[in-house]
Amino acid sequence: MAKTEKDEIISEKKKIKKIYNAVLPQLQTELVKLQRWIVQKNLKVVVLFEGRDAAGKGSTIKTITELLNPRVCRVVALGKPTEKEKTQWYFQRYVSQLPAAGEMVLFDRSWYNRAGVEKVMGFCTDEEHREFLRSCPEFEKMLKRSGIILIKYWFSVSYEEQERRFLERLNNPAKRWKFSPMDVKAREKWIEYSKAKDEMLAYTDTKQNPWYVVNSDVKKRARLNCITHLLSLIHYKEIPFDNIELPARDESKKYIRPPKSEQNYIPEIY
Repeated sequence: MAKTEKDEIISEKKKIKKIYNAVLPQLQTELVKLQRWIVQKNLKVVVLFEGRDAAGKGSTIKTITELLNPRVCRVVALGKPTEKEKTQWYFQRYVSQLPAAGEMVLFDRSWYNRAGVEKVMGFCTDEEHREFLRSCPEFEKMLKRSGIILIKYWFSVSYEEQERRFLERLNNPAKRWKFSPMDVKAREKWIEYSKAKDEMLAYTDTKQNPWYVVNSDVKKRARLNCITHLLSLIHYKEIPFDNIELPARDESKKYIRPPKSEQNYIPEIY
């Protein structure tokens, strides 16, 4: 019997899931090695995650950070600027989030808000947008000269797949919070976002600080590909841990602890 299109989709999903479950633990182990290298070598790493809503940026960031030390690998997801921040130099609030030596910072959206949502939704003037496109490459050159390793990812999702993910969010109580009125407007302005993204790349996809595009229509595949690529960009080596022997408890020190009945234990429902 010939396979239907639905059968092929199910088969492909099973195949991807099998690969994902086999490869992801290996990649996450390598991320732990990279983290140790960053600390030991006092590296300063910045990774930007940009793309349309529901493109898979957040889930990729979660996958990267799952086994890492939050004191070393920090996620920055800034909200709307305050009235005071609106009067500051545009890059100022992002500069304050940049890493110190031995840190990696992942930006879940970044200063490129001005080239995307602010431009399309009219949150900035045309002159502010033009100035951003002029100054952004110079700003990123400054970051690189300061010793920061800057990596920029654009997550590319198709119109059809974004619609499927939006509908899933709308119908899933656990994901409903992810859908906002801004998402509706973004769907209406799909073409405007496309134009803004293409103009952004024309100005800021430079040889010194290039953009890397991630095909994210299949989330699990996008995560594996993005993490593999990220690991390839920083030349790290495994730094072995010191051998540690756990000491035995000192039984010579007698101590009688208070009875457990005096403590407030939570109900063991499960």
